[in-house]
Amino acid sequence: MYFIRWPRATYIYFGGENIKGKDVIANERIRWKEVRVIDENGDQLGIMSSRDAFNLARDKGLDLVAIAPNANPPVCKIVDMGKFLYEKARKEKEAKKKQMKVEMKQMRYRLKIDKNDLDTKNRKVRKFLESGNRVKLEIWFRGREMAHTEKGFELANKIVEALPDAGKLVSEPKLSGRNLIFYMEPTKEVLKRLKERRDQNEKKDEDN
Repeated sequence: MYFIRWPRATYIYFGGENIKGKDVIANERIRWKEVRVIDENGDQLGIMSSRDAFNLARDKGLDLVAIAPNANPPVCKIVDMGKFLYEKARKEKEAKKKQMKVEMKQMRYRLKIDKNDLDTKNRKVRKFLESGNRVKLEIWFRGREMAHTEKGFELANKIVEALPDAGKLVSEPKLSGRNLIFYMEPTKEVLKRLKERRDQNEKKDEDN
């Protein structure tokens, strides 16, 4: 028995099962005058009325789903709704996994910084970059230090030169008020290593 009830268009009822299908236009919700139909095997069935397409899907014990609602005419496919929603969720999950999350981190330096503090902050910046993040770096000028901004540019160069294998300069350092600001992002080699590591982890998950 096939029927549809749409409380806020979030649930699909078919064959006695209850499957959540957010944002899916299916079965009797398909009300265009004509639609282009693809069967469950991927074969083109041509253009027909929405009612005829729905009846055809129902006769096969399957569902009619709009896969390209903005096309002219809209494209619908005859599918097993359970499998369709499972594959849709799986593809969305895979796409999300492949998206590399990039955050903007921040590190501040004083103009008069000793070597130990400089090395410590540079190690933190390296860690940010090697995790795939962009970094905003600021050098503070205090009081009369503004009369020697060239030293700030020298310090900025020293920071960048200490991290050649981890990051690269996005834009030249610029003065903003009493701060010298510049940005770094991971090198191509770092991003490549991150991608390889991510792919290996995904393979392990699949094997498990």
